[in-house]
Amino acid sequence: MARMTLRIDPEKLHSPVTHERAAEPAALVIFGGSGDLAKRKLIPALYNVERDGKLPSGVAIVGVGLDPWTTDVFRETHHEASSKFSRTKPLDDAVWNGFAAKLHYVSGDLSKPATYQALREKLGECDRAFGTRGNRLFYCAVPASVFPVILKGLLESNLIQKQEDEKARPWSRVVIEKPFGRDLATSRELNALAASSLDETQLFRIDHYLGKETVQNLLVFRFGNAIFEPLWNRKYIDHVQVTAAEEIGIEGRGKFYDETGVVRDIVQNHLLQVLALCAMEPPVSFEAEEVRDEKAQVFRSLKKLTGDEVQKRVVLGQYQGYRDEPNVNKDSQTPTFAALKVYIDNWRWQGVPFYLRAGKRLQKRVTEVAIHFQSIPLLLFDQKGKSPIEPNVLVLRIQPDEGITLRFMCKVPGDDLAVSGVSMDFSYAQGFQKPVSEAYEHLLLDCLRGDQTLFWRRDEVSRAWEFVGPILESGGKLPVSTYIQGSAGPNAADQLLERDGRKWRTLQ
Repeated sequence: MARMTLRIDPEKLHSPVTHERAAEPAALVIFGGSGDLAKRKLIPALYNVERDGKLPSGVAIVGVGLDPWTTDVFRETHHEASSKFSRTKPLDDAVWNGFAAKLHYVSGDLSKPATYQALREKLGECDRAFGTRGNRLFYCAVPASVFPVILKGLLESNLIQKQEDEKARPWSRVVIEKPFGRDLATSRELNALAASSLDETQLFRIDHYLGKETVQNLLVFRFGNAIFEPLWNRKYIDHVQVTAAEEIGIEGRGKFYDETGVVRDIVQNHLLQVLALCAMEPPVSFEAEEVRDEKAQVFRSLKKLTGDEVQKRVVLGQYQGYRDEPNVNKDSQTPTFAALKVYIDNWRWQGVPFYLRAGKRLQKRVTEVAIHFQSIPLLLFDQKGKSPIEPNVLVLRIQPDEGITLRFMCKVPGDDLAVSGVSMDFSYAQGFQKPVSEAYEHLLLDCLRGDQTLFWRRDEVSRAWEFVGPILESGGKLPVSTYIQGSAGPNAADQLLERDGRKWRTLQ
């Protein structure tokens, strides 16, 4: 297939439509500061925010963990980890040295009051040394089951207070990693616990997919281009595919993954959030609540999986060798792959299937949204009952090479009338001649700004769990098919689309 590359005209770049509020000075406390998430994502992201000159001077970062480290060990450990995982390499020594001065560590058991007393003393030191002004951002980089323990410790030590006025100063905010609960019941319990102690404006339920450049661009692409939005409905779109494929396996996280599985780990949060942004109605503004109102409406419109609908519209799989992974049950039925056929019961999308798939140990790492438009109504190019015309496809690449591709048909040069598919391809990194920031860089800054646009709201969480609940409750009724590592998933996933006369896009 021929390919054309789109270029950005720097003279056409416009001033920002909205201006982000400035990130405020604060003490950022990372519970689980010695853990894997802090090493791989959080500290490298904060370093890059510092490198880009966006981290306020009045910010201190305090890690809290069980490891009996000193602050010096904390800094050295994260220097080594950031050297490996940072978006920018090698580390700039001058930037790192200034950044490292902001890093501090408190060792202790999160269930012990003494840990929070030590944290309180450390935060007092940060207020005096860095001018953090008493503002507190508590990041729970720990399993969801530990959140109630942390919340209890923070409340009893008077480190957080409920604030109904988001303009109140000093402020305190809490960031919670997904999955938020294990099912509808536990998510409601966590929500009720959080609501009893914190206002909704203080809670930031984080999903790093929403910080990715292409995911954020969905709104601009849809609502900023007159040639696409009029076509964004059941009249012109045949179906939509949302894919989150990974080449890696469970990476030593056997105990966690065997209790979680792909539905909780990817489908309930990542894929449904991307689906909502693809399908939502235009918000009246880009204010956080306006955007989240429209996403919540999509979740309310999801057609429920009732009765035998689960068996008809859901496929689960597990890669060969999964049960041989460390800390995985030898008889495990935990799925590492899921494919779903989803409908949205509203005026815009009635009858248009959204096919979702996610899995580990697949043939390629790719996350994308593919909008498949309907076929042309008249086969002018019919050749003995077969047409060379393929439907137009718009692909929004979320990772690894963020960008947009549009496939359409074109005449091949020559005397004969021959047609071929052509792709117009746009890459963020190449088009704007600048690196694309990591998702956590955006999201951590938004937490310091108090901007909740890219974070889950309480009702969104409940609706998402309501939708996937029947899958989780299906137990042994829904078979878990085995698939070969390095493939595109189980055959049953292909059959899910073949029954409708469609097929998955090749992982590419």
